[in-house]
Amino acid sequence: MYILDAHQHFWTRESIVGLFEGLGASLDGFQPIIRDFSPQDLRPILNKLGVDETILVQVNSTLDNTLHFLDLARENEWIAGVVGWVDLADPGVGDTLDSIRTPKLVGIRHQWHDEPDPAWILQPSVLNGLREVAKRGLVYELLVKPREWEYIPKVVNAVPELIYVIDHIGKPNIAERQMDDWVEAMKAAASFPKMYCKISGMITEAKWHEWTVEDLRPYVEEVVEIFGVDRVMFGSDWPVCLLSGTYEQWFGTLQEILRDLPEGDKEKIFRANARKVYGIGS
Repeated sequence: MYILDAHQHFWTRESIVGLFEGLGASLDGFQPIIRDFSPQDLRPILNKLGVDETILVQVNSTLDNTLHFLDLARENEWIAGVVGWVDLADPGVGDTLDSIRTPKLVGIRHQWHDEPDPAWILQPSVLNGLREVAKRGLVYELLVKPREWEYIPKVVNAVPELIYVIDHIGKPNIAERQMDDWVEAMKAAASFPKMYCKISGMITEAKWHEWTVEDLRPYVEEVVEIFGVDRVMFGSDWPVCLLSGTYEQWFGTLQEILRDLPEGDKEKIFRANARKVYGIGS
C-alpha cells in the first residue's frame, strides 16, 4: 500500500531550544528531541516502513522556517508538501502568501494553543488572514488543546470557505482518559464538511513510554466514527513522537487498531485523503 505521512517535522537543536525559550518552557524531560533532525535522519525510517511521502509541517513561527522547509521540499521529492507559517494578522498577508507560493506550499499553521488568548483566532485581523489563505486554495491546520475546542465552530462559521485540518485529534488528555467532552467537541467540528482530522500526536498525549494499544484504541475508533474514513489521515508527528516511543511503534499501533477496516478504507486513511486535502498530484 502506498503511504503518505501527513505530519512530520525537522529542526535544528538551536531552533528547538529557541522555541522552548520563547515559550518560557523547561527543557527537562525533552532531551530526546533536543538535537538536529533532518531529511537524512527520517528517510531510512520511511524506507524501512514503506512510507513513500510526507507532509512537512512548520515548527517555528517565522517566515524563514517556511522558506527553509520549502527548500527542503524542493531538494527531497518525497516531501510532497509543506504546511508553513505566515503572520495571519499582518494586513499584507496576501502579498506574503503570493511571494512564497510554490506548488509544494499546501497549507498554513500557527501555534494557536500557545497563544495567551484561547480566542486568538477570532480576531478580525486573523480572520482576514484566514480568508487570504482560503483565496489561494491552501489548507489551514488547527493546532488546539481542550481550551480552544469551543472556538473551532466559531472560526469555521466566520470563514466557511476554508478547508481545515485538526492536528493530533485535538490533543485530548489521553493519559487521564479525557473522552466525553473531546467526543462532543469533535462531533461539533465534524459537522462542517470541510473539516478534516489527523490521527497523529497521540502517544505524547498518553502516558509517556507506558501507553498501550488499548489506551489509544478508543480514541482512534471514535475519531474514525465521528469524521468517517474520508476525512481522517495518518500522521507520525516525528520527531515529537520520540518523547513517548518510536515512529515504528506508533505506525504499527495504528495499523493494528485499523487492521479490520476494508483495504480501501485503510488506503484512504494512509494516503488518499491527505493527497486530496492538500491537492498533491492535482
